[in-house]
Amino acid sequence: MKALKSPALQIGVAAIAGILFGLIVGEWAGNLKFVGDLFIRLIQMSIVVLVMASVIVATGSMTGSGMGKLAFRTFKWMIGFSVLAALVGWALSVIIQPGAGMVFSGELDPTLEETATATTGWQDTILAFVSTNIFAAMSTATMVPIIIFSLIFGVALHSFVAKTGNTLVLQFFDQLQQIVLTMIRMVMLIAPIGVFCLLAALAGDVGFAVVTTSLKYLGTTLLGVIIIFVAFVIVVTLRTRLSPWKLPEKLAEQTTIAITTTSSAVTFPTVLRNTVEKVGVSQRVANFTLSIGLTMGSYGAVLNYMIVVMFLAQSGAITLTPGQIVLGMLLAILLNMGTITVPGGFPVVAMFLATSLGLPFEAVGLLIAVDWFAGILRTFLNVNGDTFVAMLVANADNEIDRDVYNDHKKVVADEIDLDEYSAQLERADSDG
Repeated sequence: MKALKSPALQIGVAAIAGILFGLIVGEWAGNLKFVGDLFIRLIQMSIVVLVMASVIVATGSMTGSGMGKLAFRTFKWMIGFSVLAALVGWALSVIIQPGAGMVFSGELDPTLEETATATTGWQDTILAFVSTNIFAAMSTATMVPIIIFSLIFGVALHSFVAKTGNTLVLQFFDQLQQIVLTMIRMVMLIAPIGVFCLLAALAGDVGFAVVTTSLKYLGTTLLGVIIIFVAFVIVVTLRTRLSPWKLPEKLAEQTTIAITTTSSAVTFPTVLRNTVEKVGVSQRVANFTLSIGLTMGSYGAVLNYMIVVMFLAQSGAITLTPGQIVLGMLLAILLNMGTITVPGGFPVVAMFLATSLGLPFEAVGLLIAVDWFAGILRTFLNVNGDTFVAMLVANADNEIDRDVYNDHKKVVADEIDLDEYSAQLERADSDG
């Protein structure tokens, strides 16, 4: 009975039921579309406020800890592999075309179509990143200027708090963020109904392509995870000169927990312990890199977000300009880096990306329906990628105990206080 209370299971059952219903009744299922659209709009209405509050809180509460060579090396590898993940997601989407079978006959919202098809020079594109009226940008949900404003506001707020010690404004935005998150959790209670109606209408419109397209989407994500994981192994092997054949044994326990819980936060204590006791990374490096990795090391999320961007564009028969593709990659990486953390789960992330790039929303329901499977793939790469980065950082400072890695020596990791990592743990599972 407990399993029936699982939101992921409820959404999965609703998705299957919706697809079967749509395939059986055909075009009539389109009458249910307005219920699904209402669900999407309920999520949409929170995005602008949530993104503003999240960015302002993230930048306004930054601390000066973690500077120096250790931080530089950690960020270098994390950003480098995040860029690789975005590039792989784009390339695979171009080759496999996961969303191509979902082209809709209906017309796009004129404002979205105008946003998606507008082509300007690179100077105008950069100028458009800064709005002359932030309220106008908020009213049209033009996300990039909102993000830029929030970043600058957050930095200024951080400076104000540092000088005066007054955290009243920071607390206001933090509380605002929590309230909006509560709103989203309330909306997600009706997610099974929304997903049922969205997929029923979708299946009634495009037929069996709903099933084949979802498999193509998951297959594209799986292939990307394999490619990036292999790239990690190759780089780690070349840099550390350690045997890659020992890695399956070293990573087995944390991988099992990751794919069964789809939670980076739940897996974190195991990853920290194994990275020290099985891989041989020093406690100092493991503590720093893995805690940073909770919010910045979500390589599976970057890959998946980029595939989502391309999937939605292909589903609406939209050809993205090079500038829009680069912007999509940048947003995917920034979402991963924690600067633009959008807590609230995958539906909010998908709607954020669609809104930012002016993409159609019709296929979002399908992505939500299969997100449990995509979440397994994301978490697998996120968790193991963090261990690989810790190995690369530790190797540069000669802080890998090779005797431990080769099973010639045993060490015991320090007991960790999870309260110390509470903020990172809370934010980690927004990426899966």
